Amino acid sequence: MKLSKELLNELRVKPDGPANLRKRSTEAVRADWLGPGDKHDDATAKQIAQADLRAFVDEIAAAQSLLWADGTNALLIVLQAMDAAGKDGTIKHVMSGVNPQGCRVQAFKQPSTEELAHDFLWRATRNLPELGGITIFNRSYYEDVLVTRVHPELLDRTRERPAADAESKFWKHRYEDINNFERHLHRNHTRVVKVFLHVSRDEQRRRFLSRLEDPAKNWKFSVADLAERQHWDEYQSAYEEALSATSTPWAPWYVVPADHKYTLRALVGGIVVDTIDQLDLRAPTVSAETMAALGRARTELLAEA
Repeated sequence: MKLSKELLNELRVKPDGPANLRKRSTEAVRADWLGPGDKHDDATAKQIAQADLRAFVDEIAAAQSLLWADGTNALLIVLQAMDAAGKDGTIKHVMSGVNPQGCRVQAFKQPSTEELAHDFLWRATRNLPELGGITIFNRSYYEDVLVTRVHPELLDRTRERPAADAESKFWKHRYEDINNFERHLHRNHTRVVKVFLHVSRDEQRRRFLSRLEDPAKNWKFSVADLAERQHWDEYQSAYEEALSATSTPWAPWYVVPADHKYTLRALVGGIVVDTIDQLDLRAPTVSAETMAALGRARTELLAEA
């Protein structure tokens, strides 16, 4: 099971091109998921997307085994989004088939005192996947060109806040640092794939209300989320600039419509499968000497019967 090249190209932010978030749909249901003559409605699309997701989950599980056995590559998945866009649910469903021993999720919250005492990429560096492993960043080092862009006063903690006439240069340098960091990872066999879950303001409102109205979901809501919602347009501008400046051939950004969770999860699963496929993984070859040893071991075990 694979996503078409046309769909992947549509989701990918072209290097040196604009992300065009305002022009991208947050709720598109892809007609090319449906067979000829099928009714193009949400119920049909949901059913097909869920079946596709199950196929992607199986492929990711099989690929993880090869990734671990091969031991020469690693995969870093970066998830960024506005609040309530579905990051946690995406991780839960898309990665449901992987072995926890070879996959780790790292959430990036407010930086600690120790993290603030280092450069902004330090806390990401210390959480990178080992060769053979998969790490998912739930938010990431991109927070330092997003949250700090919307709330520049946070830079006062590290005495980095630029003067007004130097602000543009400051952010340009941060984008350059991120691109160089990700190119370094790619050259050293860590494949980086970045996904922005593109949710609408109306859908975020509906999900916030759902959390408030359902006692079982109350714990998911934070008053701070509502405060950040007031900066919606500023965050959209920050994302537009960051995604446009940092989508590269070696670490592309994908913008995935997130208003329908079934579409979102299937698309992310397909993107992960496509990324792993590019590694062209193979099971390790076994030497003749090892094969002979395995044959002797088999003979010895059979003799015990």
